[in-house]
Amino acid sequence: MSDSNTTPGALFRQTLAEGCTPIPGVFNALTARLAERAGFRALYQSGAALSAGVAALPDVGLVTQIEFADQARYLTRAVTVPVISDADTGFGEPLAVERTVELFEQAGLAGLHLEDQELPKRCGHLSGKSLVRRDAMAAKIKAAAAARNDLSFVIIARTDARGVEGFDAALERAKAYLDAGADMIFPEALESPAEFERFAREIKAPLIANMTEFGKSPLLPVRQLAAMGYRGVLFPVTLLRTAMKAVETALARLAAEGTQTGFLDAMQTRAELYDLLDYADFDQRDREYFGTGT
Repeated sequence: MSDSNTTPGALFRQTLAEGCTPIPGVFNALTARLAERAGFRALYQSGAALSAGVAALPDVGLVTQIEFADQARYLTRAVTVPVISDADTGFGEPLAVERTVELFEQAGLAGLHLEDQELPKRCGHLSGKSLVRRDAMAAKIKAAAAARNDLSFVIIARTDARGVEGFDAALERAKAYLDAGADMIFPEALESPAEFERFAREIKAPLIANMTEFGKSPLLPVRQLAAMGYRGVLFPVTLLRTAMKAVETALARLAAEGTQTGFLDAMQTRAELYDLLDYADFDQRDREYFGTGT
Protein backbone atom coordinates (compact mmCIF):
# COMPACT_ATOMS: atom_id res chain seq x y z
CA MET A 1 0.00 0.00 0.00
CA SER A 2 1.05 3.57 -0.71
CA ASP A 3 1.12 6.34 1.88
CA SER A 4 2.79 9.13 -0.15
CA ASN A 5 1.94 12.66 0.90
CA THR A 6 1.59 13.72 -2.74
CA THR A 7 -1.23 11.37 -3.77
CA PRO A 8 -4.64 12.85 -4.61
CA GLY A 9 -6.03 11.57 -1.31
CA ALA A 10 -3.19 13.10 0.68
CA LEU A 11 -3.64 16.44 -1.11
CA PHE A 12 -7.35 16.39 -0.36
CA ARG A 13 -6.71 15.70 3.31
CA GLN A 14 -4.17 18.53 3.46
CA THR A 15 -6.67 20.91 1.86
CA LEU A 16 -9.38 20.01 4.37
CA ALA A 17 -6.95 20.41 7.24
CA GLU A 18 -6.30 24.02 6.22
CA GLY A 19 -9.93 25.09 6.60
CA CYS A 20 -13.48 24.42 5.50
CA THR A 21 -13.28 23.85 1.76
CA PRO A 22 -15.96 24.71 -0.84
CA ILE A 23 -16.13 21.84 -3.36
CA PRO A 24 -18.07 22.61 -6.56
CA GLY A 25 -19.46 19.83 -8.70
CA VAL A 26 -17.87 19.86 -12.15
CA PHE A 27 -19.76 18.21 -14.99
CA ASN A 28 -16.92 17.98 -17.52
CA ALA A 29 -13.17 18.44 -17.74
CA LEU A 30 -13.33 22.00 -19.08
CA THR A 31 -15.57 23.03 -16.20
CA ALA A 32 -13.10 21.40 -13.81
CA ARG A 33 -10.25 23.45 -15.26
CA LEU A 34 -12.29 26.64 -15.03
CA ALA A 35 -13.07 25.88 -11.37
CA GLU A 36 -9.40 25.32 -10.63
CA ARG A 37 -8.50 28.62 -12.30
CA ALA A 38 -11.17 30.33 -10.21
CA GLY A 39 -9.26 29.25 -7.13
CA PHE A 40 -11.19 26.21 -5.91
CA ARG A 41 -8.83 23.74 -4.26
CA ALA A 42 -10.97 20.59 -4.49
CA LEU A 43 -13.62 19.43 -6.95
CA TYR A 44 -16.48 16.95 -6.99
CA GLN A 45 -17.94 14.52 -9.51
CA SER A 46 -21.66 14.43 -8.78
CA GLY A 47 -23.64 11.35 -9.70
CA ALA A 48 -26.68 13.51 -10.39
CA ALA A 49 -24.75 15.83 -12.70
CA LEU A 50 -23.02 12.92 -14.42
CA SER A 51 -26.28 11.02 -15.00
CA ALA A 52 -28.06 14.09 -16.31
CA GLY A 53 -25.24 15.73 -18.22
CA VAL A 54 -23.68 12.69 -19.88
CA ALA A 55 -26.65 10.36 -20.37
CA ALA A 56 -29.79 12.51 -19.82
CA LEU A 57 -30.81 10.08 -17.10
CA PRO A 58 -32.18 10.68 -13.60
CA ASP A 59 -30.01 9.96 -10.59
CA VAL A 60 -31.52 6.54 -9.75
CA GLY A 61 -28.50 4.25 -10.02
CA LEU A 62 -28.53 3.68 -13.79
CA VAL A 63 -24.97 4.84 -14.53
CA THR A 64 -22.33 2.18 -13.92
CA GLN A 65 -19.09 2.22 -11.96
CA ILE A 66 -17.17 2.00 -15.24
CA GLU A 67 -18.88 5.12 -16.57
CA PHE A 68 -18.17 6.95 -13.32
CA ALA A 69 -14.49 5.97 -13.47
CA ASP A 70 -14.15 6.86 -17.15
CA GLN A 71 -15.64 10.31 -16.65
CA ALA A 72 -13.53 10.84 -13.52
CA ARG A 73 -10.38 10.16 -15.51
CA TYR A 74 -11.15 13.13 -17.79
CA LEU A 75 -11.59 15.35 -14.74
CA THR A 76 -8.45 14.32 -12.90
CA ARG A 77 -6.28 14.67 -16.02
CA ALA A 78 -7.51 18.21 -16.62
CA VAL A 79 -6.60 19.65 -13.21
CA THR A 80 -3.96 19.48 -10.50
CA VAL A 81 -6.33 19.85 -7.53
CA PRO A 82 -7.90 16.75 -5.91
CA VAL A 83 -11.23 15.44 -7.17
CA ILE A 84 -13.62 13.33 -5.11
CA SER A 85 -16.58 11.42 -6.50
CA ASP A 86 -20.02 10.21 -5.71
CA ALA A 87 -20.07 6.40 -5.76
CA ASP A 88 -23.80 5.90 -5.17
CA THR A 89 -24.33 2.71 -3.15
CA GLY A 90 -20.96 1.30 -4.22
CA PHE A 91 -22.60 -0.41 -7.24
CA GLY A 92 -23.32 -3.61 -5.35
CA GLU A 93 -22.35 -5.64 -2.34
CA PRO A 94 -18.96 -5.42 -0.56
CA LEU A 95 -17.03 -7.22 -3.30
CA ALA A 96 -18.40 -4.78 -5.87
CA VAL A 97 -17.40 -1.94 -3.55
CA GLU A 98 -13.84 -3.26 -3.58
CA ARG A 99 -13.77 -3.00 -7.37
CA THR A 100 -15.31 0.47 -7.26
CA VAL A 101 -12.53 1.72 -5.00
CA GLU A 102 -9.87 0.16 -7.22
CA LEU A 103 -11.35 1.72 -10.38
CA PHE A 104 -11.83 5.13 -8.78
CA GLU A 105 -8.34 5.18 -7.33
CA GLN A 106 -6.86 4.17 -10.70
CA ALA A 107 -8.82 7.03 -12.28
CA GLY A 108 -6.85 9.47 -10.13
CA LEU A 109 -9.59 10.37 -7.67
CA ALA A 110 -8.82 11.48 -4.12
CA GLY A 111 -11.78 9.73 -2.53
CA LEU A 112 -15.41 8.73 -2.84
CA HIS A 113 -18.61 8.65 -0.85
CA LEU A 114 -20.88 5.68 -0.37
CA GLU A 115 -24.51 6.02 0.64
CA ASP A 116 -26.66 3.71 2.74
CA GLN A 117 -29.66 3.52 0.42
CA GLU A 118 -31.14 0.41 -1.08
CA LEU A 119 -31.51 0.14 -4.84
CA PRO A 120 -33.18 1.69 -6.68
CA LYS A 121 -31.54 4.71 -5.05
CA ARG A 122 -33.04 8.18 -5.08
CA CYS A 123 -31.78 11.73 -4.86
CA GLY A 124 -31.07 12.40 -1.21
CA HIS A 125 -33.63 15.23 -1.14
CA LEU A 126 -36.54 13.22 -2.57
CA SER A 127 -38.98 10.93 -0.81
CA GLY A 128 -39.34 7.22 -1.48
CA LYS A 129 -35.92 6.17 -0.23
CA SER A 130 -35.20 3.06 1.78
CA LEU A 131 -32.03 2.16 3.64
CA VAL A 132 -29.87 -0.92 3.88
CA ARG A 133 -29.29 -2.41 7.31
CA ARG A 134 -26.63 -0.65 9.34
CA ASP A 135 -24.41 -3.74 9.36
CA ALA A 136 -24.72 -4.10 5.58
CA MET A 137 -23.47 -0.54 5.10
CA ALA A 138 -20.70 -1.12 7.62
CA ALA A 139 -19.58 -4.13 5.57
CA LYS A 140 -19.33 -1.94 2.46
CA ILE A 141 -17.23 0.61 4.33
CA LYS A 142 -14.91 -2.11 5.57
CA ALA A 143 -14.54 -3.40 2.01
CA ALA A 144 -13.82 0.11 0.71
CA ALA A 145 -11.14 0.76 3.33
CA ALA A 146 -9.51 -2.61 2.70
CA ALA A 147 -9.48 -2.22 -1.09
CA ARG A 148 -7.61 1.09 -1.33
CA ASN A 149 -3.99 0.96 -2.37
CA ASP A 150 -3.32 4.49 -1.14
CA LEU A 151 -4.03 4.72 2.58
CA SER A 152 -4.83 8.42 2.08
CA PHE A 153 -7.66 7.70 -0.37
CA VAL A 154 -10.66 9.14 1.48
CA ILE A 155 -13.66 6.96 2.31
CA ILE A 156 -16.70 9.14 3.00
CA ALA A 157 -19.83 7.51 4.41
CA ARG A 158 -23.06 9.25 3.47
CA THR A 159 -26.17 8.53 5.48
CA ASP A 160 -29.65 9.26 4.15
CA ALA A 161 -31.21 8.28 7.46
CA ARG A 162 -32.48 11.78 8.35
CA GLY A 163 -35.30 11.58 5.82
CA VAL A 164 -36.14 7.92 6.46
CA GLU A 165 -35.50 7.00 10.10
CA GLY A 166 -35.02 10.42 11.67
CA PHE A 167 -32.20 12.61 12.95
CA ASP A 168 -31.18 10.43 15.89
CA ALA A 169 -30.91 7.40 13.63
CA ALA A 170 -28.61 9.40 11.34
CA LEU A 171 -26.34 10.09 14.32
CA GLU A 172 -26.23 6.43 15.29
CA ARG A 173 -25.53 5.31 11.76
CA ALA A 174 -22.73 7.88 11.45
CA LYS A 175 -21.08 6.50 14.59
CA ALA A 176 -21.36 2.93 13.28
CA TYR A 177 -19.85 3.93 9.94
CA LEU A 178 -16.89 5.59 11.65
CA ASP A 179 -16.34 2.41 13.66
CA ALA A 180 -16.35 0.47 10.37
CA GLY A 181 -13.49 2.59 8.99
CA ALA A 182 -15.01 5.66 7.31
CA ASP A 183 -12.71 8.70 7.23
CA MET A 184 -15.48 11.29 6.92
CA ILE A 185 -19.25 11.50 7.34
CA PHE A 186 -21.70 13.09 4.92
CA PRO A 187 -25.13 13.63 6.54
CA GLU A 188 -27.60 14.06 3.70
CA ALA A 189 -30.71 16.26 3.73
CA LEU A 190 -30.47 17.81 7.18
CA GLU A 191 -33.35 20.23 7.51
CA SER A 192 -32.24 23.24 9.56
CA PRO A 193 -29.16 25.13 10.74
CA ALA A 194 -29.79 23.66 14.19
CA GLU A 195 -29.57 20.14 12.78
CA PHE A 196 -26.30 20.90 11.00
CA GLU A 197 -24.91 22.36 14.20
CA ARG A 198 -26.05 19.47 16.40
CA PHE A 199 -24.71 16.88 13.98
CA ALA A 200 -21.28 18.53 14.04
CA ARG A 201 -21.39 18.76 17.82
CA GLU A 202 -22.21 15.08 18.32
CA ILE A 203 -20.13 13.44 15.57
CA LYS A 204 -16.44 13.84 16.35
CA ALA A 205 -15.11 13.30 12.85
CA PRO A 206 -14.49 15.30 9.66
CA LEU A 207 -17.85 16.19 8.10
CA ILE A 208 -19.03 17.22 4.64
CA ALA A 209 -22.18 19.29 4.13
CA ASN A 210 -24.25 19.20 0.96
CA MET A 211 -25.57 22.57 -0.24
CA THR A 212 -27.63 21.42 -3.18
CA GLU A 213 -30.30 23.78 -4.49
CA PHE A 214 -34.07 23.24 -4.26
CA GLY A 215 -33.74 20.48 -1.66
CA LYS A 216 -34.58 19.98 1.99
CA SER A 217 -31.47 21.62 3.43
CA PRO A 218 -31.16 25.39 3.93
CA LEU A 219 -28.44 26.97 1.81
CA LEU A 220 -25.90 27.87 4.48
CA PRO A 221 -22.73 29.79 3.56
CA VAL A 222 -19.34 28.12 3.86
CA ARG A 223 -18.29 30.46 6.66
CA GLN A 224 -21.28 29.42 8.79
CA LEU A 225 -20.65 25.71 8.23
CA ALA A 226 -16.98 26.27 8.98
CA ALA A 227 -17.88 27.83 12.31
CA MET A 228 -19.94 24.74 13.11
CA GLY A 229 -16.93 22.52 12.38
CA TYR A 230 -17.57 21.19 8.87
CA ARG A 231 -14.48 20.46 6.76
CA GLY A 232 -15.98 20.46 3.28
CA VAL A 233 -19.05 21.87 1.54
CA LEU A 234 -20.39 20.34 -1.67
CA PHE A 235 -22.15 22.34 -4.37
CA PRO A 236 -22.94 19.30 -6.51
CA VAL A 237 -25.22 20.56 -9.29
CA THR A 238 -24.81 24.35 -9.05
CA LEU A 239 -22.67 24.69 -12.17
CA LEU A 240 -24.73 22.28 -14.27
CA ARG A 241 -27.97 24.04 -13.33
CA THR A 242 -26.44 27.42 -14.18
CA ALA A 243 -25.02 26.21 -17.49
CA MET A 244 -28.25 24.49 -18.53
CA LYS A 245 -30.28 27.63 -17.82
CA ALA A 246 -27.87 29.64 -19.97
CA VAL A 247 -28.17 27.09 -22.79
CA GLU A 248 -31.97 27.14 -22.50
CA THR A 249 -31.98 30.93 -22.78
CA ALA A 250 -29.60 30.92 -25.74
CA LEU A 251 -31.66 28.32 -27.60
CA ALA A 252 -34.83 30.33 -27.10
CA ARG A 253 -33.21 33.48 -28.44
CA LEU A 254 -31.61 31.65 -31.37
CA ALA A 255 -34.97 30.13 -32.30
CA ALA A 256 -36.75 33.47 -32.01
CA GLU A 257 -34.15 35.73 -33.61
CA GLY A 258 -32.41 33.43 -36.07
CA THR A 259 -28.99 34.81 -35.13
CA GLN A 260 -26.64 34.78 -32.14
CA THR A 261 -25.46 38.37 -32.63
CA GLY A 262 -27.64 39.67 -29.81
CA PHE A 263 -26.05 37.57 -27.10
CA LEU A 264 -22.36 37.38 -28.03
CA ASP A 265 -21.57 39.18 -24.80
CA ALA A 266 -22.97 36.20 -22.85
CA MET A 267 -20.48 33.82 -24.50
CA GLN A 268 -16.96 32.77 -23.66
CA THR A 269 -14.85 34.20 -26.49
CA ARG A 270 -12.68 32.13 -28.79
CA ALA A 271 -9.58 33.57 -27.11
CA GLU A 272 -10.89 32.71 -23.64
CA LEU A 273 -11.73 29.16 -24.69
CA TYR A 274 -8.34 28.64 -26.33
CA ASP A 275 -6.61 29.98 -23.24
CA LEU A 276 -8.53 27.52 -21.05
CA LEU A 277 -7.55 24.69 -23.42
CA ASP A 278 -3.87 25.76 -23.43
CA TYR A 279 -4.24 25.76 -27.20
CA ALA A 280 -1.05 27.77 -27.81
CA ASP A 281 1.05 25.13 -26.07
CA PHE A 282 -0.41 22.34 -28.22
CA ASP A 283 0.15 24.42 -31.36
CA GLN A 284 3.75 25.19 -30.41
CA ARG A 285 4.58 21.55 -29.73
CA ASP A 286 3.03 20.52 -33.03
CA ARG A 287 5.17 23.08 -34.89
CA GLU A 288 8.30 21.84 -33.13
CA TYR A 289 7.63 18.24 -34.19
CA PHE A 290 7.53 19.43 -37.80
CA GLY A 291 10.65 21.54 -37.31
CA THR A 292 8.82 24.81 -37.77
CA GLY A 293 8.64 25.99 -34.15
CA THR A 294 9.82 29.47 -33.33
